[in-house]
Amino acid sequence: MIENQCKSDRGSKPLRVMFLHTMAHLGGAEILMLNLIRHMDRGRFAPELCCLKELGSLGETLSREIPAFEKLLRHKYDPCVLPRLARLFRRRRVDAMISVGAGDKMFWGRLAARLVGVPVVICGIHSTGWPDRIGRLNRLLTPWTDMFVAVAAPHGRHLIEEEGFPPDRVRVIPNGVDVQRYRPRAADFVFRRQLGIPEGPLAATVARLSEVKNLEMFLDVAARARRQVSSAQFMIVGDGPLRPALVARAARLGLADCVHFLGWRSDVPELLALANVFLLTSHNEANPVSVLEAMAAGVPVVATRVGSVPETVREGMGFLVEPGGTEEMTEHLVRLFRHPEAARSMGMAGRELVVRNWSLEQMVRGYQDLIEEIYLRKRPEPGPLRLAEPGFVDHQPETVGNSV
Repeated sequence: MIENQCKSDRGSKPLRVMFLHTMAHLGGAEILMLNLIRHMDRGRFAPELCCLKELGSLGETLSREIPAFEKLLRHKYDPCVLPRLARLFRRRRVDAMISVGAGDKMFWGRLAARLVGVPVVICGIHSTGWPDRIGRLNRLLTPWTDMFVAVAAPHGRHLIEEEGFPPDRVRVIPNGVDVQRYRPRAADFVFRRQLGIPEGPLAATVARLSEVKNLEMFLDVAARARRQVSSAQFMIVGDGPLRPALVARAARLGLADCVHFLGWRSDVPELLALANVFLLTSHNEANPVSVLEAMAAGVPVVATRVGSVPETVREGMGFLVEPGGTEEMTEHLVRLFRHPEAARSMGMAGRELVVRNWSLEQMVRGYQDLIEEIYLRKRPEPGPLRLAEPGFVDHQPETVGNSV
């Protein structure tokens, strides 16, 4: 019924949804955005992407599939981004704007949407601290926001109690993963040898190499575990500003031969199939996608007790430790290394939970229903606005790099 009403309101055209980001490099929030865009019902929605700076690696990928735009923000304090963005929204006849994360895109996106009368304004928040800490200027625009999307129930409470958003403007849409792509599969030992990872039980993590992920703790756990299980191996999938420091720390700890820094990879499901245990060492999180992916792949998880992780890593599916709990995490890891059958059983229980509660289909449905709900409630009244400001580059499928 909602779908038919929306089409009737716009004729036969789907709602045009602009996802707004700063720069779409690989990361948890960006992967979620990519999966959401790819799985939206094209009969109901026409997604597009705008990155205020550059498209980034994931943005470049999406630019081959949907209209994509970049380079609207020349520098941090560039006021001309507002007319550029408003002009883009008006020219593309945007029905819904979804900012991905806090910061500049959340601020400028809402101002531009207000200026040209975009009917649906949604802010997706993906963490409980940096980079999604809400500043004073962004708080001032709360009345111009239809909904703030939290990624888990505890995260929703955080947005209300800590960030001060009105309860009726916070909607929880849990993160979701593709449970068909991330599934239990046999380890490919030829692939493992190609990666240069010797035989032995393997612990993995997938993360941006940044301060909040606390990968120093991952290395400390590796050093302790190696003293008890001499054949243990460790795999870090991801990249970021702390990579040189982490590589140097691994060498100082005598781990150069057993900690493998693989950088960003597109074959994460195959890499997870090699792992016996997944570790999350973060200082804080909201609803980490990496944990859901590991559980969907049938890998038991040992994680810090942060954000919504206790809702996912439940008893019998893994173990939780306090942030910084290096010794306790090491104990759990060694136990799982030494009892592989118990580890596999925990992993399968975790997969069943993710399939029931955190599938990609459920996440996509949540966003689609929310967009249509707000659109029907507001029934837009288009108002023409002419803003001429040259200087952004748009990327269309098959015609990349047009200057406007």
